[in-house]
Amino acid sequence: MNRRELIQRGAVLGAGLMGGIPVLEAASGPNQRPKGLALRLAHITDVHLTPSNGAPERFAQCLDLVVDQDIDFVLNGGDTVMAVDYGDITRERVHELWTLWHAGQGPLKGYAMYSCLGNHDMWWAAPDKSDPMYGKPYAVGQLGIPHHYYSFEERNWHFIVLDSNHSPAGSLGEEQMNWLKEDLASVDRQKHVLIMSHYPIFSAICQWEGGMHTDYKELLTLFYQHPNIRACISGHMHLLERLTYNGVEYFLNGAMSGFWWGEGDEHSAGKYYYKQTPPGFAILDLYDDGRVENRYLVHGY
Repeated sequence: MNRRELIQRGAVLGAGLMGGIPVLEAASGPNQRPKGLALRLAHITDVHLTPSNGAPERFAQCLDLVVDQDIDFVLNGGDTVMAVDYGDITRERVHELWTLWHAGQGPLKGYAMYSCLGNHDMWWAAPDKSDPMYGKPYAVGQLGIPHHYYSFEERNWHFIVLDSNHSPAGSLGEEQMNWLKEDLASVDRQKHVLIMSHYPIFSAICQWEGGMHTDYKELLTLFYQHPNIRACISGHMHLLERLTYNGVEYFLNGAMSGFWWGEGDEHSAGKYYYKQTPPGFAILDLYDDGRVENRYLVHGY
């Protein structure tokens, strides 16, 4: 698909999906920054970087589109590399995939990236837990993040990055849940909060697909106590969804890798699609008054 075809297809998708359903757009140049905009972020997720299918070169093209959007920084939603969590993955394969990730960061030079851990980012097949490449600490180091969960602030926005990878899958665990409660309690109520996780915290799609946070009831109860929480963003499903509950927007964004950089299968609505969602990334506009706009851009590579 060439650039003209991509833009035309994006226009058709954008015209056809309105009224509560996320609007798809073809990635092109940046929108003009509107009055009251505090920050513009890119949310990339489920990159699943691999040497197969020309993924490194296609990923580089995607990042060129990302930086064309006049962004302030990047949020990376996890599953950064292609599945190092399986039992037959070798040390050499883990090293190869993370080397690809580091080599591919050129277009993002000068931009901060804040990442969370995806379920496929940790190598569990190391000989033992003392191995320096085992589990979360190694993945945290490769991603250059301070901890497997953390928070930071930019302008009048407070960002919380969660680690969904506890037992049962898609949960925070007691320690992180306590930390989250303390972190939210410490935030100035005049600041707006955005939360990023890999697994969706709350989703309609997950009701039949699976994959939602198993501790969602506790999280929704907690969020209700903090009306300055504006949005939660996630990936994991390779599908696109938006819903609102108790004033919080839940944006589940599609995968940059689409169908894991493959052409798709009999369930794919188009080339590179996972089911009905094309490969892409999101641009989030965060406003001084707490509004959040999430635009999903189709990259077509």
